[in-house]
Amino acid sequence: MCARYSFFSVQLFQQEFDLDPEGIEPHFNIAPTDVAPVIVQDSDGRRVEQMQWGLVPSWSKDVTIGQKLINARAETLAEKPSFRAALKRRRCLVPTDGFFEWKGEKGHKQPFLIRMKSGSPFAFAGLWEYWEGVEGALVTYTIITTEPNELLATVHTRMPVIIARSDRDAWLDHSVQSSELVLPLLAPYSADEMEMYPVTKAMSNPSYESPTIVEPVAAETLF
Repeated sequence: MCARYSFFSVQLFQQEFDLDPEGIEPHFNIAPTDVAPVIVQDSDGRRVEQMQWGLVPSWSKDVTIGQKLINARAETLAEKPSFRAALKRRRCLVPTDGFFEWKGEKGHKQPFLIRMKSGSPFAFAGLWEYWEGVEGALVTYTIITTEPNELLATVHTRMPVIIARSDRDAWLDHSVQSSELVLPLLAPYSADEMEMYPVTKAMSNPSYESPTIVEPVAAETLF
């Protein structure tokens, strides 16, 4: 599962994704229902859109379903009605600098930040949807998850799918609608390129937004 992540390296965004970072604000504690930048591609090219986290399928009668669809399991994307159409036509990349998982007993859980050892921003595999109802229009996204690599297995049974730089074009290619061609891209990312360290417990509050969220904490302050 991925229920919280950061995206703050706005200055590196253009270098990493070859897109204009104008309008993108740094966020250290992105939570479900927050609005965040998402990379999409269509016949007009590649661009950044601001979307709400939590997928609301176009056929849904209730937008609150998005709170249950912040993640989508890679293994069942092609089967689930909530994700099947988006997998064919509305794949996206979700830029990030790192994501969070918790470890420990209830009431004493310690958050950890997982990121690239290089410190570079990277991208989750995502799906997006357009919904319209009496409340107006809403554009939403979900983050795809898969089995954990060796690093993530120490804290959780799932991890977000990270699309390698070399596979980004293939994932975003809107002309490819065959699930058999894109599903192989949804594999656990190499643990050798990633690192994990404890961060402040204050970030467990989704309203807490501060650069200190991504800073390591001293071992004696863990519990």
